[in-house]
Order: sequence, then C-alpha cells, then structure tokens
Amino acid sequence: MSELHKFIFDGLPVRGMLVRLTDAWQEILKRREAGGGYPPEVMQLLGEMTAAGALMQGNIKFNGALVLQVFGDGPVKLAVAEVQPDLSLRATATVTGEVLPGDSLSRLVNVTNQGRCAITLDPTDRLPGQQPYQGVVPLFGDQHEKLENLSEVLEHYMLQSEQLDTRLILAADGQVAAGLLIQRLPVQGEGNLQGSQRADEDEIGRNEDYKRIALLAGTLKREELLGLDADTILHRLFWEEKVTRFVPSTPTFACSCSQERVSGMLRSLGTAEVESIIAEQGRIDVGCEFCGAQYGFDPVDAAQIFTRQESQLPPAPTVQ
Repeated sequence: MSELHKFIFDGLPVRGMLVRLTDAWQEILKRREAGGGYPPEVMQLLGEMTAAGALMQGNIKFNGALVLQVFGDGPVKLAVAEVQPDLSLRATATVTGEVLPGDSLSRLVNVTNQGRCAITLDPTDRLPGQQPYQGVVPLFGDQHEKLENLSEVLEHYMLQSEQLDTRLILAADGQVAAGLLIQRLPVQGEGNLQGSQRADEDEIGRNEDYKRIALLAGTLKREELLGLDADTILHRLFWEEKVTRFVPSTPTFACSCSQERVSGMLRSLGTAEVESIIAEQGRIDVGCEFCGAQYGFDPVDAAQIFTRQESQLPPAPTVQ
C-alpha cells in the first residue's frame, strides 16, 4: 500500500516527510500499457515527479490541486503530476521524440536550456476572478548550468519561492516511486507541521541542526529508497535523533476525467468546430491522457452537448 509519513525532530526546527508510492504508481503505469508504456528514462522522471507532487501537497495546507509540470524542447514535451488534497493523484507524459538509453533530465526536456518547471496551486472553490497560483523556475542553476536531477530543480524552487532550506531525495522504477523531504522551518516541535510561518532568511544555509539532518538524508541510496520500508529507512538514517512520527496517509490513484468534463471541453470548441469534426470523421473520440478512459460522441451526442447548454441558459430579459 502507498504511504506518506510525516515526522518532526523533537526540539529542532526541522521536519520531514517520506512517501512510497506502490499500488498508486503501478496503476498509473498500468493505464499507459495499452499505448506502449513509457521508456525507462521517462518512467523515472514521471515517477519522481509524482512522488515529489505528493510530498509538496502533503507539505502545505491547501484546498485544491497541486500540479507539477516539466516542459521543454526535448523528446518529452510535457510531463504532469497532479495531486489532490486527499492525496489522490494521477500523472502523464507526452513523448514526441526518440528517448535514448541513459537520457538525463536535460536531454529529455532541456536540450537548449529553455526547459521549465511549473508548480500550480488550483483552488477547489475559486472566488470570482480568482486565478490559480503558479510558480515557474528554469531547469538550470545560478550559473545557467543544466540541472540533471529533478530534486535539484525543486530544491531551488523552494529556496526561491518560500526561502526554505530543503533537501529532497527522489527515485522511481517500474514498481515504486518514492521521495524523502527534509526541511528547515523557524518553529520547533509539532508547530512546524503547520507551514504557516515564513522562514527566517538569515538562517538560510546556516542552521547546524538542519545541515546535520540534511547531510544524513543525503546518504540515502537510490536502491534503499526504492527497496526498504519506511520504518527501516527512518531508523537507518536518524537512529541517533529524537523523531516523532505521525499517523501515515494513504495516497491513491484517481482520475477526475468524466463525460461531462469532456463535453465541456468540446463545448468550448464551439458548434462549428465540433460539426466540422463530425462531418470529417463521423464521430468524436476523446481519450484521457491520464487514465486511458475513452469517451465517444456520435452526431446525436454532439448535438446534445449544445442543446443542454441552451436549455440551461437564463431566459432573455423581456422588454416592457
């Protein structure tokens, strides 16, 4: 079963999270099998993104979707991981070019150093005029050097956007997508799980407790993160620290696609465009990129999309 564990270091302004996606990650890959699956390099990137998305969603108090996207000019045009407040998640990647064995992040999405990583917070109940919040960072470092690990990109994002020292370890294969996050915050104990206070910029890179724990986290090997259970990982890394753990959460796979949402997408194209597709193809078939579900619309179904819209419109004002 997939699990996300939160923990704090007693008496220290440091918190952590460990996520291991097993059944949820395997379901994401299973949904892609009919389309030929992903090359191992893309599977690793998408798995790391999914684990990171779960960690970032678990790290904030936000009633809405967290969407992590990586896009650029390599063979992977776009990779997306979306995590809801209840930790239900989905992910997909669009591959349009040849992926070579051993391709790294820069080769996959950042060939000419134009690749970007976007983190979007989309509220469930938007207020009138409210737009999702989005932060975008490049896939290169302070000296414009290409970054080869997603973890480095996200650490840079957290430092820029929240002024938070963060250590992130990510790994993924065909069975498990996992991640460990260690973060310095300005408050101690259980209060540091609230995430509501802004970090003290004067302490960035200087807090010795955080530096020690981040150094321990950095000794975690890929095969350990993928192959060991949470209890073993945390004991091996932090057996000398006083750690308080909380009841774990259970991430699950779920897709928010539906016939109604697809109908809304077709409605946004307009009557003329939909009728043109029907005239050319005889029907409209739409497949969900996340879960593989197929939605079909024959001429009658397509006409009803706009008929229902008209029936829901308010009556026109009467001129007296």
